[in-house]
Amino acid sequence: MSFKDSKKHTTLCVVDVVGTERISPNIIRVTLGGDQLQQLPNHGFDHWFRLFLPQEQGETSFDLPNRIDTIGYLKYLRMPSATRPHLRNYTVREFRPQARELDIDFVVHGDEGIATRWVQRTKQGDTVALLDQGRGYDFEPDTTYHLLAGDETALPAIAGILRDLPRDATGLALIEIPDPADAQPVDAPTGVQLRWLARESPARPGATALAAVQAWTTDTPATVSAYFAGEQNLPTTARRHLVDAGVPKRRITFTGYWKLGRSH
Repeated sequence: MSFKDSKKHTTLCVVDVVGTERISPNIIRVTLGGDQLQQLPNHGFDHWFRLFLPQEQGETSFDLPNRIDTIGYLKYLRMPSATRPHLRNYTVREFRPQARELDIDFVVHGDEGIATRWVQRTKQGDTVALLDQGRGYDFEPDTTYHLLAGDETALPAIAGILRDLPRDATGLALIEIPDPADAQPVDAPTGVQLRWLARESPARPGATALAAVQAWTTDTPATVSAYFAGEQNLPTTARRHLVDAGVPKRRITFTGYWKLGRSH
């Protein structure tokens, strides 16, 4: 499965907040729980989902379509605006199916954006919904080297990919973070080098990781598989660099999670 297959997934779970924890200067972890998580497939890697957050005031309806294709999205938009939940995309940080718990890491900068405000005020028992969308990283079976890069918003995705790669995998993972203390324990294959890149203010988010990608070279581009995510400029520019280096386009998974200047 990959990003292009996301509309095939239909598992919708209405769950509650079990707890929250600020795990580093810029990241708050929210744990969700509920019996409906029994239905959620465990895709691993960069397993992502649509997250439906409650209205900041008043009641919220979680009577939602179970597919975000054209028809499903129109159904969502036709819900009364006063009770329609806010829609955002997130990646699973950790899923514990037997405990029916799922962790999400939220990057928090100030008080801008629906998700940022929600995560700083949410409490145990609050309700949200999530719609399974599968995974994005779909590497070729002949891959000899994995190149992964992203900013802090891509940390859960890259950590999940590293956790689930074959233990004999080789490669390089570049994770840019706003503060060195935002680094987390990650279970990576011994053959994959993990580099935490602290961003120096006022550098553009993603610029440090992008520079590291552009400095990377390979003698075997035909068997590289790559994954780039984060602020829009990082994945799009990194992809162009790899294509110019001879990596086939089909071997590069990339997605812009957010765009500088817009709240997220």
